[in-house]
Amino acid sequence: MTDKVIIFDTTLRDGEQALTASLSFHEKIQIALALERLGVDIIEAGFPVSSPGDFHSVQEIAKVVKNATVCGLSRAVEADIKACADALKVADHFRIHTFISTSDVHVQKKLRKEFSDVEAMAVHAVKYARQFTDDVEFSCEDAGRTPIDNLCRMVESAIKAGATTVNIPDTVGYTLPNEFGGIISQLFNRVPNIDKAIISVHCHNDLGLAVANSMAAVQAGARQVECTVNGIGERAGNCSLEEIAMIMKTREQYLNVSTGIKHQEIARTSKLVSQLCNMPVQPNKAIVGANAFSHSSGIHQDGMLKASNTYEIMTPESVGISKTKLNLTSRSGRHVIKHRMESLGYQEGDYDLNYLYEKFLKLADKKGQVFDDDLEAILFDSQQKVVDNFYQIRYCSVQSGSGDFATASVKLAIGEKEQVTSATGNGPVDALFQAIKQAVDIEFDVADYSISNKGEGEDGLGVANLVVSWQARKFHGYGLETDIIQASANALVHTLNSIHRAQRVAELKRDAQSQQSSKQI
Repeated sequence: MTDKVIIFDTTLRDGEQALTASLSFHEKIQIALALERLGVDIIEAGFPVSSPGDFHSVQEIAKVVKNATVCGLSRAVEADIKACADALKVADHFRIHTFISTSDVHVQKKLRKEFSDVEAMAVHAVKYARQFTDDVEFSCEDAGRTPIDNLCRMVESAIKAGATTVNIPDTVGYTLPNEFGGIISQLFNRVPNIDKAIISVHCHNDLGLAVANSMAAVQAGARQVECTVNGIGERAGNCSLEEIAMIMKTREQYLNVSTGIKHQEIARTSKLVSQLCNMPVQPNKAIVGANAFSHSSGIHQDGMLKASNTYEIMTPESVGISKTKLNLTSRSGRHVIKHRMESLGYQEGDYDLNYLYEKFLKLADKKGQVFDDDLEAILFDSQQKVVDNFYQIRYCSVQSGSGDFATASVKLAIGEKEQVTSATGNGPVDALFQAIKQAVDIEFDVADYSISNKGEGEDGLGVANLVVSWQARKFHGYGLETDIIQASANALVHTLNSIHRAQRVAELKRDAQSQQSSKQI
């Protein structure tokens, strides 16, 4: 029988810190539900005290996620811990994750305290968190550079105070696998109450060793790995969930450990996170990269034709990548589309077949053959359509030629009103954005804009990705159409709706604070 390794996903907390734009509440919910479907054990949903928006997102995720434990992060400060408890108390069971630095450089230069003072803060934080939940995790920030005597002392004190999970992070990605594994081994040998808690690891990828260090820790006895989808995260990223999960699946007999991850959901979750976070996956990325299961060498191709396991240690189907190809055209019926979606890992409840089929027919009429990536792109785009969108594009027209200026006209629905505006710009997209900017009462700047092809062939769907700056915050927008101008308009309107929802959350927070102040008076 294999030991269970707990998968703790921090895509929505550590992963989001690396993004050019914050995820919207709707996008965070999508990712949380995808992680639940993937079989993740713990979902670190955010840092509730950091902002009203983060508090709201953590609270709503705690409401909708039922098959995973939702966790909030806090410093070793009572206000942080209380914010976690307030956000998470809507769940039947939740985890509070509190942390403090333990390395000499952090204790002396960042905290400017004595180690004994930091230890006392950690003990108090754990005890305070235990007032709200029995599931408390404590992290020794920068454990990889912490003197081993101090680390053992801190781990023992945290467990004695009531921590049920103790995390040993390689915060700056500094250690080597044998070194990091040795740290975990020493903890098991030297901390007398180590059996009273799960030992976790959280490794960063600054030297490209996050996965290797995590696996070394597992082999030394750690039974929780903190990771992110596609390895996104601070600086060079975090331990990659899909890599750590497939290592344990592929080498299960050697490692004698396993996870609860539903491996066929890996590719699907990777695509969702990549698109929502506006972070493309590199082609040579292990497990989920476009080239992960492709073979160019003649010798390799010959071996593959004779037996796939000559050059593939896992099958694409094992991570949810289908090799089956059907020619999807305007003559294909609903049953074919349904079958295709099932083969891609989607259930009937994941999509509206009538909507999907209607969009499929329109695309098939334009480009002839429709591919798997096209279908998934249509599905993804449909999931971004939020019912309560305050801004909606009704019409847009752009004219440009060989002259210096382009002109654009737009009709925008703003709540229950409609606004028609026209503008010029240094190109069709600039003119379009200027026209939309005139129509709305929001001061924003376009920080980043890119267009790409989704699907196969030169007639694939156009994807516009946009990052907009508003009041020192950044918002990501996404648009999908065969016409890149329309896709660009959709992307900008997407960001404007995210900004509008952020404004509403801030207003509700101010109203609540005002009412609280009135009651106190």
